[in-house]
Amino acid sequence: MIGYSKYIIGIYNIEMFEFVLNKMLYILKLRFSILLVFLCHGLVLSQSTPEVTSTVDTTQMKIGEQIHFRIAVEVDTTTEVIFPEGQTFIPLEMVEQRPTDSVILQDKLKLIKEYALTQFDSGHYTIPTQQLMINGKAFFTDSLTIQVNNVVVDTTKQKMYDIKSLVMVDKPAGNWWIWLLIGFFVVAAIGFVIYWFIIRKKPLTEEEKIALLPPYDRALAELKKLDESRYLIQSEYKEYYTELTNIVRYYLEEDARISAMESTTDELISKIELLRDSGNLKLDNDTINQFKNVLKTADLVKFAKSRPDDSVVAGDRKTVESIVVKTKQALPEPTEEELMEQEAYVEDIVRKKKNKQIKKAVLAGGVVVVIAIGVLTYIFGFDAIKDNVFGHPNKTLLENQWVGSSYGYPSMYVETPIVLKRVENLKQDGAVGTSSNQRYTYGEIHGNFFIQLNVATYEKKEDFDAQMAIESAIARVENAGARNMIVKQEDFISPTGKEGNKVFGTLNLEDPDKGTIRNVSYVILSFVQNGGFQQLTMVYPKNDKYADRIVDQITSSIDFKTQSE
Repeated sequence: MIGYSKYIIGIYNIEMFEFVLNKMLYILKLRFSILLVFLCHGLVLSQSTPEVTSTVDTTQMKIGEQIHFRIAVEVDTTTEVIFPEGQTFIPLEMVEQRPTDSVILQDKLKLIKEYALTQFDSGHYTIPTQQLMINGKAFFTDSLTIQVNNVVVDTTKQKMYDIKSLVMVDKPAGNWWIWLLIGFFVVAAIGFVIYWFIIRKKPLTEEEKIALLPPYDRALAELKKLDESRYLIQSEYKEYYTELTNIVRYYLEEDARISAMESTTDELISKIELLRDSGNLKLDNDTINQFKNVLKTADLVKFAKSRPDDSVVAGDRKTVESIVVKTKQALPEPTEEELMEQEAYVEDIVRKKKNKQIKKAVLAGGVVVVIAIGVLTYIFGFDAIKDNVFGHPNKTLLENQWVGSSYGYPSMYVETPIVLKRVENLKQDGAVGTSSNQRYTYGEIHGNFFIQLNVATYEKKEDFDAQMAIESAIARVENAGARNMIVKQEDFISPTGKEGNKVFGTLNLEDPDKGTIRNVSYVILSFVQNGGFQQLTMVYPKNDKYADRIVDQITSSIDFKTQSE
């Protein structure tokens, strides 16, 4: 019995053990499932949440210097990112924003946007939080604090000079009498033109006399003038009949008040018959039929190139004159209103003549101006007149309000007609020992005036080869299409006493886009100052006096600033 009970207890223990074991396995599975869900959720969040970071290259700057604020975003390749635009960095001022750069990192895309910021007053400033839109959702950068320091000036090292006293300068007499003489000539010439073409009463020409006649007399005079034409002699029947029918049509419009010029033959005859039937035009049927025959003959000549016999032409000429005479006789006496219209017509003719005289006066005035320009050209030269009247690109450039600025680091100060534009950082070609190269340019090498300023830093002065850098600059000009290059080299000293090297000469510059070759001059000024290499290149048209003055003015403005200045 005892053995049996032990057997029962053993079975019970085994079942309890299995039950406990199953419970433990169930709990472990449940916890593993929950842990797996959390891990997957965290992975999804890490893949979908963009990473936004913002940095500056320095938190200390001097007044007027620039710092570079960079925003970096890591997103999926299909994500749309909109960076800040405009002046959103107040109290700092955005000077420039560079194109967005992108880097592919496995299955992600890193977008980098850089802004150049500046401030012209000292103190502590905070770059405010910037808002980015990523797939329509707003994300924000951290705010950053910037210290703007004053520029320390050591007045003990700065040379001081007394204010110069006023000096009286004798004003030269100049050539005022020449301008007075030219002005008198131009005024006299214009006065003569106005008198001759506008004030003076000119005799009327034959055409003007005919135009001033009443409609009936004008029609008879034009028919007589048609008889004297050479249309029939030269067998120009189309022109003859066109002129013949136009004379009678114009007369019917003016005297009989019939819209004849825009009417066809049938329409015109119908209008005449209506006037006859209403009693306003007393013409017999035979006269109307004769006129209808003349119009049909004219239509055949003009549109079917018919050649009527000389007898038919002569008969049509007499018929037209007869129609004019009979129409005049058939018309009632003109009313006072019609006489006034005739007077208005004469005034219109006079006005047109006056306008014609004014046009001639303007033309004559233009001739006077051309003569005056010729005289001025003889006195001052063609180039001076051409450049002042039509303009010259380098003359305009020279007369611009020049801009003085320090470029790069170590900086080089130079004054230019237009502020130089910074291009991407480049490695100085052929300049052994340089660590970076900052490049600023204006214009194109194939344009009217080209300026390029390179400012490079070198790692060790003993490793830097200035002569190789100069030769590299010459090689770059040659690679731009230079042919027959003449190279001259000499020492150069800036206005502030800084020593440098000057390479200059002429060359033929080929423009591959236009297929043209120009003869140009060039100047390359090179300096090794303040732990860096500065090189200024200028290319401009040869024998251009304005370009030469630009080069002289730029060269005379060159200066170098140390870190403490």
